[in-house]
Amino acid sequence: MIFCYIDESGTSSIPGNSKHFVLAGIAIPISKWKQCENDIYSIKQKYNLQTEEIHTGEIIRAYLEQNKINNFDQLDYATRRREVEKYRNNELLRLQGSKNQKLYYKTKKNYRKTQSYIHLSYKERKQLILDIAKLIGSWGGFSRLFAECIDKIHFNPTIATSTIDVQAFEQLVSRFEQYLKIFTKNTNVKQYGLLIHDNNETICKKHTELMKSFHRKGTLWTDIQNIIETPLFVDSQLTSMVQIADVCSYSLRRYLDNDEDYLFNEIFKIADKKDGKVVGVRHFTSSSCPCKICASHKASTTSVSTHANSR
Repeated sequence: MIFCYIDESGTSSIPGNSKHFVLAGIAIPISKWKQCENDIYSIKQKYNLQTEEIHTGEIIRAYLEQNKINNFDQLDYATRRREVEKYRNNELLRLQGSKNQKLYYKTKKNYRKTQSYIHLSYKERKQLILDIAKLIGSWGGFSRLFAECIDKIHFNPTIATSTIDVQAFEQLVSRFEQYLKIFTKNTNVKQYGLLIHDNNETICKKHTELMKSFHRKGTLWTDIQNIIETPLFVDSQLTSMVQIADVCSYSLRRYLDNDEDYLFNEIFKIADKKDGKVVGVRHFTSSSCPCKICASHKASTTSVSTHANSR
């Protein structure tokens, strides 16, 4: 059995607040699950985040109040947290007494989302995510990355056969299914897969219905023989591997939206390949795109498929 943990980054609406919508999945054999969990826990422990969720977008943000605390980087974790909380409480009291209630509630929401990470400096938070990205990149012997990255500028809803989010899900399901089929062929052992997604009421209903349809009719590219059931939806706060999918989807989108490749270069090492070409990750964009994903589809072929050693 192989689990494929799924998460998204960016918005599927047009125009939305991101140039790209990315749906990413990271496939882990059940036999490696405990090892991966332990690896992630070790990194979290290093940064005093043992029980906290890794939410990449909230972690790699500038917390402006940290810049207003004298010698913040030289303080210990407990003092940092105390000083940031004191600043934030004063700021919320100030905003609560102002006429700008919209800003008050927005600030309160942002503070709540980042509360777990305020003891870490910006440099430490970036290093935390880089450590996780490097860990993901080291899993190439058994893990594979799948993703559909859609440039919304080049997505024409008037001629498309599906919406952006449906296209992304169908593409990811198709590639994971093909991976399982090739894995089965190369090892002579039937390999089944299960999709595991962060729990979201809207996505849950849509992806469940889509998967039921794929089981009956197949996708546009393949029938479904190896993926079992409909997606399993879990609380990402309690499941580290869904948090890892979040790191992957964020890394892909930030590279494509902002040309930031320090995380992308690590996680892209495990993109699924066949005959030397990346087949698991696609950038839906113009044919002249010079990005590393598009270039990887033109890579020279080799005689060995990376599926063969995926156990």
